[in-house]
Amino acid sequence: MFHALKSRAELLAKIRQFFVEREVLEVETPLLGASTIPDPNIHSFTSQYFNSALYLQTSPEFAMKRLLAAGSGSIYQICKAFRNEDCGKQHNPEFTMLEWYRVGFDHHQLMDEMDALLRYVLGGTPAERLTYAAMFEKFLQLDPHAASLAELQNCAVMHGINKVDNLERDDWLNLLLTHLIEPHLGKERPTFIYDYPASQAALAQINNGVAERFEVYIDGLELANGFHELGDAKEQRARFEADLAKRRALNSPEIPLDEEFLAALASGFPACAGVALGIDRLLMVLLNTRDLKDVLFISLATN
Repeated sequence: MFHALKSRAELLAKIRQFFVEREVLEVETPLLGASTIPDPNIHSFTSQYFNSALYLQTSPEFAMKRLLAAGSGSIYQICKAFRNEDCGKQHNPEFTMLEWYRVGFDHHQLMDEMDALLRYVLGGTPAERLTYAAMFEKFLQLDPHAASLAELQNCAVMHGINKVDNLERDDWLNLLLTHLIEPHLGKERPTFIYDYPASQAALAQINNGVAERFEVYIDGLELANGFHELGDAKEQRARFEADLAKRRALNSPEIPLDEEFLAALASGFPACAGVALGIDRLLMVLLNTRDLKDVLFISLATN
């Protein structure tokens, strides 16, 4: 236990030194907010405050983007984040996140910096990079952008994944990714996957028909998710409204939109790229373990 605590302290010190050397400002934003992300696949914890609901933040993204819109320049934050999801060897409802934003960067430049950070704290060789399309072609001989829903379903069934009714196209892509591809990623060195389907853009820009976002894997474990950030408030509102519609269809709790965040985007948001990295999972890689309980002092999964 104390070895993990000491290793965590050393890791956090290294991360802070990495950003000091690059003159990126460390910031702190609230963990409680009057709104939260409306993504139907991400569930927040709520807390009652008099007659209003407050949300434990699933990431510091919206608050940090308000700082960016106010002229903060490049920033980073190390903080707790919370997601109301199942516990397990790779998931804990409370976790530690590193999130940073680089003004003037696109997702390729941020991948360069992420690669540099991983080598700074873990050692090793530079990462490999594959587009989302190249990844599916390499492991499943499928074009994920062009394959029909039936082709995705048939591929899953052929590889032993039972057919499930009422799944959308992106659900099948995610099933193929998590079950058949992710376990092979980052085996010899970190792997960056980038340029996702436009339907999976979330808060990323869409250019040339793909979402300018990336994910990072080491030994089959997803560590980080980054975007060439969307700065168009109207487009972001439209995406949020689509998320709310999906939540209503799933009978999920209604989420109030973060109007202050949307107003910050409309006020003049700088061109930038941002990424969120799970510190607990990074520590798992550092300590060569596959179980969060080995890097957390207290894990809900082990109580």
